[in-house]
Amino acid sequence: MPESGPTRTQGHIPTVDPAPTPASDPMQAPAPDPMRAPASVPMQAPASVPMQAPASVQAPAQAPGVAARRAGLLVTLVLGGLTALPPLSMDMYLPALPEVTGALHASAATIQLTLTACLAGMAFGQLVVGPMSDKWGRRRPLLVGMVVYVVATAACALATGAEMLIAFRLLQGLAGAAGIVIARAVVRDLYDGIEMARFFSTLMLISGVAPIVAPLIGAQILRVTDWRGVFHVLTVIGVLLTLVVAKWLHETLPRERRHSGGVVEALHTMRGLLTDRVFTGYVLAGGLAFAALFAYISASPFVVQEIYGASPQTFSLLFGLNSIGLVAVGQINGKLLVGRVSLDKALGFGLVTIALAALALLLMTTGVFGEVGLVPVAAGLFVLMSAMGLAMPNTNAQALMRAPHAAGSASALLGTSSFLVGAIASPLVGIAGEATAVPMAVVQLVCALGAVACFLGLCRPWRAQSAQITQNTKIAQSAQSS
Repeated sequence: MPESGPTRTQGHIPTVDPAPTPASDPMQAPAPDPMRAPASVPMQAPASVPMQAPASVQAPAQAPGVAARRAGLLVTLVLGGLTALPPLSMDMYLPALPEVTGALHASAATIQLTLTACLAGMAFGQLVVGPMSDKWGRRRPLLVGMVVYVVATAACALATGAEMLIAFRLLQGLAGAAGIVIARAVVRDLYDGIEMARFFSTLMLISGVAPIVAPLIGAQILRVTDWRGVFHVLTVIGVLLTLVVAKWLHETLPRERRHSGGVVEALHTMRGLLTDRVFTGYVLAGGLAFAALFAYISASPFVVQEIYGASPQTFSLLFGLNSIGLVAVGQINGKLLVGRVSLDKALGFGLVTIALAALALLLMTTGVFGEVGLVPVAAGLFVLMSAMGLAMPNTNAQALMRAPHAAGSASALLGTSSFLVGAIASPLVGIAGEATAVPMAVVQLVCALGAVACFLGLCRPWRAQSAQITQNTKIAQSAQSS
């Protein structure tokens, strides 16, 4: 099958010496890369044809220090930890909300703003940190972000009022965004095509476990201490992750590929990315699919427990099973499908499956099939969540392949759009109260159909397939004639 892009040297991670000299630094004079553009010149592709190199063109040999990539397990764990830190920051805190309300003498609505502030910080922080990493490299902004995260998290544990806690949670989210956006940019620095999709699927195995274990960890912490203990634990996690990043995550963006401009150039780069119709299509498709996931997270506690009468233990079991489904399908995508099926086909199948599952949930919740119990609804949610394992890694991979010259800015747009659309969709699931699951199903179906429409209308995968076939045919004819 034709693939979505060329593949680099596989399976290892390039490193840069901590203090290279001009003569010995392999990152200073890399061999030319056909997928790269100069740092100051955005690479614009024709609107209907993805940025691809001919299938027969191999990346030229790189300098020994770059070609000798280290085993990727440790770096995979580091990047997985960075992407798991935000859900840990959000979900580990959830069991403590009632206690925080009483301790700070604030209303439940006010304490809910601590979640909103953290989520908003993660969304907008990516817009700031992404372009910074294109200018100064990946390590420096990441380490600064991690240090600020540690300070902000420790400050949350010392908050004496709701307003102070909200402010520190906002700062925590802004700083924690560095881990999300730079982790994606690092993957783009290291991999292309199917290898990038495989790596994103591997990251999903790590980061997908975080929402499962975070509430359990938070509940266990509350058995031995109060709500401030949750932030103490998060502070320790942040310190350990900062030390691991400082020691083992080396710079992946060489100086000659960095952008030299300031805010104006960063905005210009983002505008250039958004004028790429195909890139925008993948960003919107991924953001809308993520919104369907957010709708599930926001509504499922009320749907499962209040409407269908399940116990908290049953809800936790179902939530865990759905997360396992997402992780499992992500691994099937990375280990079995990628390399055998084009990324667009896997992505399209995932989006259509999400839409069909959302349609089935809407029909069940509106009574079209009569009175249904928890099992059919839980099955529909399981299918919807599992299909996210095809949608999320492949939208990330396809979008980032469009922007080898500005991976940080592209990663920022991907992350911000997902968090913003998700934040908008989440409150809509409760618009009709807690006695009906119809709003949840409606939001999920609208988001899923919107994702399919963006994928088909903007990405137009059939044109990319046709262009690749034509390109391969010309290469084959040229080889025969020679």
